[in-house]
Amino acid sequence: MDWRSVSYDWNQVRAFLATVEEGSLSAAARALGLTQPTLGRQVAGLEAALGVTLFERIGKTLVLTAPGMELLEQTRAMGEAASRLSLAATGQSTSIEGHVRISASDSYAAHILPPILVDLARRAPGINVEIVVSNQISDLRRREADIAIRHVRPSEPELIAKLIRTALAHCYAAPAYIRRVGAPASLSDVAGAQFIGIDQSPRMIDYLAAHGLHLAPRQFRYFSENTAVAWEMVRQGLGIGLASEDIAAQSEEVIRVLPDFPPIPVPIWLVTHRELHTSARIRLVFDVLAEGLR
Repeated sequence: MDWRSVSYDWNQVRAFLATVEEGSLSAAARALGLTQPTLGRQVAGLEAALGVTLFERIGKTLVLTAPGMELLEQTRAMGEAASRLSLAATGQSTSIEGHVRISASDSYAAHILPPILVDLARRAPGINVEIVVSNQISDLRRREADIAIRHVRPSEPELIAKLIRTALAHCYAAPAYIRRVGAPASLSDVAGAQFIGIDQSPRMIDYLAAHGLHLAPRQFRYFSENTAVAWEMVRQGLGIGLASEDIAAQSEEVIRVLPDFPPIPVPIWLVTHRELHTSARIRLVFDVLAEGLR
């Protein structure tokens, strides 16, 4: 290899890739934890080292040039190689200290994880934990998280997934709601009931209808994509909401309603990258989570 021909560094390549992936210098700077001027200098440094112009500005938009498009595939391969190197290095670690990122939905992050983290702190005080709150499937391959709690089984072959158990979701309401509106006695008695939605699309109505609960849009007055917020609205008596039994168990004041509504299975999968699972630190946190989620 001609080492002298490589006059750029990885930070410059990373800055270029982040700018392409995020769509702008400002978004890339935020993603990398840099100031925009610093990131701009790194991109300019790569252009100087390679002797090409990678972007051109059209209005307020950065557009890849033809040389930039040609180099993108190669730099993406470098990014994938860098990710694999990081994964392999982390997997070889035998230290029970360091940083671990756990991805979970907002409701699980707020209600289920805290007591598990208390146990983890007792057993491994040298581990620092970052909770990545997301209702989306985190990309473990890109290290958005080291471990993820999911409700669907991942299909990626490089991921290890363990089915911890299957929780059951029911309909719940607060006493304040029942005093004001009344509790529907059956699925045929919901015309006057009010529900809490997690989005304003027809998907939730269609989903509930498939399970025998037929509702109209007018019955959803309150919405939040944040399921922890939606559950708090249920607790405050604003409407009936769906929740798994383990979430509802954290709120003694809520009451299960619609007993003839068939419970909805909620599988709980614990997922990590195959290479990360050889890390003693990741494996310990994985095992503590598995115990706490049972």
